[in-house]
Amino acid sequence: MLIDITIKQQTGIYVLHTLLCVNFFIYPEITKYTQAHNKAVYTQLNFNNKQDFSDTKRGFIAPLPHNGIIKNKSGKIVWDLSRYNFLKKEKSPETVNPSLWRQAQLLSKAGLFKVADRIYQVRGADISNMTIIESKTGLIIIDTLLCIETAHAALDLYYQHRPQKPIKAVIYTHSHIDHFGGVKGIISQADVDAGKMRVIAPIGFTRASFDENLLAGNAMARRATYMYGNLLPANSQGQVSCGLGLITSSGENSFIAPTEFIEKTGQTKEIDGLQFIFINAPGSEAPAEMIFFIPELQALAIAEDANHTMHNLYTLRGAKVRDARAWAQYLNTALELFGPDISVIFGQHQWPVWGNQHSIIYLEKQRDLYKFIHDQTLRLANQGYTSVEIAERIKLPQSLSTEWYNQGYYGSLNHNSKAVYDFYLGWFDGNPSHLHILPETQASKKYIEYMGGSQKILAKAKRDYQAGHYRWVAQVINHVVFAEPQNINAKKLLADTLEQLGYQTDNGTWRNFYLTGAQELRLGVKKLPVPNPNSPDVINNMPITYLFDYLAIHLNGLRAAENPLQIQFILTDTHEKYLVQIKNGVLNYYKKYALKPDCALELTRTDLNALFLKTKTLAKLISEQKIKILGNKKIFKKFLTLFDKFNFWFNIIEPQP
Repeated sequence: MLIDITIKQQTGIYVLHTLLCVNFFIYPEITKYTQAHNKAVYTQLNFNNKQDFSDTKRGFIAPLPHNGIIKNKSGKIVWDLSRYNFLKKEKSPETVNPSLWRQAQLLSKAGLFKVADRIYQVRGADISNMTIIESKTGLIIIDTLLCIETAHAALDLYYQHRPQKPIKAVIYTHSHIDHFGGVKGIISQADVDAGKMRVIAPIGFTRASFDENLLAGNAMARRATYMYGNLLPANSQGQVSCGLGLITSSGENSFIAPTEFIEKTGQTKEIDGLQFIFINAPGSEAPAEMIFFIPELQALAIAEDANHTMHNLYTLRGAKVRDARAWAQYLNTALELFGPDISVIFGQHQWPVWGNQHSIIYLEKQRDLYKFIHDQTLRLANQGYTSVEIAERIKLPQSLSTEWYNQGYYGSLNHNSKAVYDFYLGWFDGNPSHLHILPETQASKKYIEYMGGSQKILAKAKRDYQAGHYRWVAQVINHVVFAEPQNINAKKLLADTLEQLGYQTDNGTWRNFYLTGAQELRLGVKKLPVPNPNSPDVINNMPITYLFDYLAIHLNGLRAAENPLQIQFILTDTHEKYLVQIKNGVLNYYKKYALKPDCALELTRTDLNALFLKTKTLAKLISEQKIKILGNKKIFKKFLTLFDKFNFWFNIIEPQP
């Protein structure tokens, strides 16, 4: 094969098979500082306000069947809502921030719901929602969940309680895979090709979905195992949710390319008798995203631009920083265009908002949340404060901070302010001492030397731990772990510290990072089965140039610089011809360039895809006479040696070996 292309991630939401963990170790005692911290939360927020609990039950029709367990064709569980039965305990345990516990309880309310006349949602069958609009002669499906199995189960639940009308259109609100990956669970490519249904998405959707799925995918996916808590047991000492939803499903992903695109704000479409008015919202929660209003139903589909949580301007798994100013402007546009006419707002995560007055206040305060973070970060940056300093200084006004939907369950005020700083000013804070710092392992060894050795550091850090100074202990003991990765006492203290931080935070993703780091410090990195979401749908719909771009990031530049070569790829079924050139340690490709190749490969795009998908080896294709290597075959063998394979299970909480 050309290269080991085994991406372990999904676009936007990254997935590892769940149900992999049990309680491997005895959890540390809850310290008095963690107990006091979590107890104080009850005095900081209005827990007597039960409106959200009423709203999560509103319009309830039926629960998920089979106790919320969804299986694939082979009987393997891909979604198990019953894992979260522990959330039925009303009072938060000491190991969970009460605000995050409340959010997790709300997220666990699952089933089929009537949102409004002709609008239904299936919630809690995946990390995202499926929304079903009853149009003139059929159904319009808004977002299709993460995997085929959960999407099929969601639609089946709807059909058990509503007429089995045909699907007339699918709308993808944005380019993250938890909103399109289940599409073949409800429609087929053949029906789309036959014109039986439309697939509508924002402009740039296809490019954005492929970009997030490929170029930094291996690193994003590994970090996502921390972010979503997939490696943790689901319990009050482990994963309780990710703040946006409970967790990601682990089934088969699919892709059907859009047939129509929304290109600009104000664009309208009639879809099976219903008029839709769109707001194009690129660079908000996703690179390609859109909001729309259905005048006849007085319903605003807000996609993921307003939620019952502060969202991410930067996501901890890693991604391009989002534009807070544009995000706020899109919500403002929604208010301007549709405000007086809104009766209900529904999103593609969590529960809806009903009533015109409530809807307007909700949009205003979600808008002002992101605009406040944007404006105040830049105010402080222009006064000379760095991103870390700003994150410590910035505070929301009470009018914003007391709203439950503005709490930092998924995004946080701390890391979102850093995102705004980075969006405008980048990673460098202007201090020349920070311009060329030592790599972490080298710096850690010098820190240990300057501090008098690890034993003295550990003794002092234990005293700070006993005093509840967990942020500092984590910061300083991290140096010991990176300088002395075999130091068991350092690992234990750091694990204990991260656990206390995890138990205190109200942010689901921070909790998952802290607790996963603690688990890997104790147990090491467990190389568990990882799905390959590079499904045939993704590969087959990907332009050939994207495959070459992905190949390029695997190229070992210094080794390649010593081995310049040129190979012609001739695709006999698509009639495409590309010259791939390796020169100066980089890979470029040309469709029309008068260069003489060192050798040529003649094969179909289908067979080239098979190489990428690992369904066929190069030797197999040669033996089947489905590939021809024209010219110097040794050149092609040399070509194969120039690429690195990515290790998914690289270290995060410890130094690389």
